[in-house]
Amino acid sequence: MIKGFKDFLLRGNVVDLAVAVVIGGAFAKVVDTIVGNIINPLLAAIVSGNNLGFGFKLRGDNPKTFMDFGLIISQVIIFVLTAAVVYFIIVVPMNRIMAMRKTGEEPEPEAPSEDVILLQEIRDLLRGQSIADRTDLSRS
Repeated sequence: MIKGFKDFLLRGNVVDLAVAVVIGGAFAKVVDTIVGNIINPLLAAIVSGNNLGFGFKLRGDNPKTFMDFGLIISQVIIFVLTAAVVYFIIVVPMNRIMAMRKTGEEPEPEAPSEDVILLQEIRDLLRGQSIADRTDLSRS
């Protein structure tokens, strides 16, 4: 069971996945910062006279009832940008690599030549003699 777990960990897929998660998390922070500092102010500028951003309060006297549509829009933008980068930087190149591997696959081996067949027959005869010699020795 331990050997199977070790083999699982040492497969390239687990390491690649771990690297992808770390890179994806770091990239998501970059996109979040860009959206928070560029796109959110632009969205807030669209709604003039509202210093709270792109949204409204359900009750004027309670700030906790503010429905922030700007935050929702920014999270959707973050998701779409992150997904686009992952697709174009990871998925598309991997698909190309897999397609190139498929076209470069080796064909099925051809039938063995006469020389190989003859050598296989000699090998089988020698094995037969070796087994016969062992049986003769065990009888004596």
